[in-house]
Amino acid sequence: MKISKSWRNKPLFRRQGDVRFKTGLEASELLVGEAMRRDAHETEFIDSIQSTMQCLSPIFDRNPKYAFVAKQLMEPERYIQFRVAWIDDVGVVRMNRGFRIQYSSSLGPYEGAIHFGTHVNYAVVKALGFDTVFSNALTGFDLGAAVGGSDFNPFDKSEAEMQRFCQSYMTELAKYVGPGTDSPWMGMGVGEKEMGYLYGQYKRINTKTSSMGQPFLSFSNPNFHKAPGYGVVHFANQILQDRNESLKGKRCLILGSGKVARSVAEKLIEYGAIPLTFSDESGHVYEPDGINPGRLKAIAKIKEERGALLGRYIISSTSAQFNDPENMLDIPCDLCFPCGAMNDISAEAVNKLADNGCLGVVEGGASCVTPAARKVLRKRGLAYGPHTMTMTGPAIVHALGTDVTDEMLAEEVERVYRNVKKTAQEFNARGDLFAGANIYGFLRVANVMMTHGAV
Repeated sequence: MKISKSWRNKPLFRRQGDVRFKTGLEASELLVGEAMRRDAHETEFIDSIQSTMQCLSPIFDRNPKYAFVAKQLMEPERYIQFRVAWIDDVGVVRMNRGFRIQYSSSLGPYEGAIHFGTHVNYAVVKALGFDTVFSNALTGFDLGAAVGGSDFNPFDKSEAEMQRFCQSYMTELAKYVGPGTDSPWMGMGVGEKEMGYLYGQYKRINTKTSSMGQPFLSFSNPNFHKAPGYGVVHFANQILQDRNESLKGKRCLILGSGKVARSVAEKLIEYGAIPLTFSDESGHVYEPDGINPGRLKAIAKIKEERGALLGRYIISSTSAQFNDPENMLDIPCDLCFPCGAMNDISAEAVNKLADNGCLGVVEGGASCVTPAARKVLRKRGLAYGPHTMTMTGPAIVHALGTDVTDEMLAEEVERVYRNVKKTAQEFNARGDLFAGANIYGFLRVANVMMTHGAV
């Protein structure tokens, strides 16, 4: 990395007089302050900016020019919001908001998830888009970053309503996405069925449905659907190997019960680990002896039914405990895999896990661990697999194409993990995978952005 001291004499901001910085920490604080000035109401986005800029301050110390690139990167290239009108089964016209934020195309065409849920809003989409920039860059492939979705709740709708909504959503979204332009993939509340409906509507109104032989939105390879969960477990295996441990025999708490959580459990069983729990809005189920393939199949059958709650599982199991203990984090475990909502794991939750002998937390969802909880993880010496790194599975398999296998995914995960670990050491953050992931991803994007000029 070339040192460019002349950039330290340039003002980072010029809104009310020239504002300069002397240290990398000061630069990161100025960048966070600017984000808060413009978007203080976007809590999730501000949290993401703060956490990331703290990691990047050593880069700004070594080369001040990168602070100016970070200023550009805080603003997405394009933000699209639109009305999604659809008719429910009663014949009433319903209304939702649709989003697609095309955050960065510096490395390549936009790519990223679509999320459906009542929690989806502008701030959430923007935060996820910002994180996806680093996550996609981390793969080493030429991938841009985008995220989209809607504040539509897919869990209390009939199949017919789901199809009508997806068709209405894609009718508008199709103007902005396409092969070689923007490739959406599955996210929270968006599974195989939803992607099928979206693709069906896309090909109805467009003639080009593939690029370089790779189908757009149509993922026939089952590894596409299981990549998020499988990738998480492969990263967990790498983290434990670094500590001279293995997944075999490890008792694992899983928060959530969606497609990612279930594929995490499936891969954990293959590694010889013991998944103990699943959870949803109805509560949690706990199998003291572990969830075996048969029990996982029963849970999957329940959750694949739209709107079905996990509590039904206790009818088919004589050993399962439902909401017992009341707080699932009271269950002794070796590893915790939060695969549910954002900010699920608080500082208090980390302390409880550590007190119960937990060795680490590996994120299976976006920003499941709060910024305060990350500090406690470091303080208590627990291993931490950040979502920026662990959720690269979908991007990796999408880049590798339709013939990708789980073995190929595991090899790429090992490569990514080595890069993150090496970067953390290089910037005096040994063992801090969150810092290493953000720094490595930022440098890949920033080095290309600098060749593009002020765009």
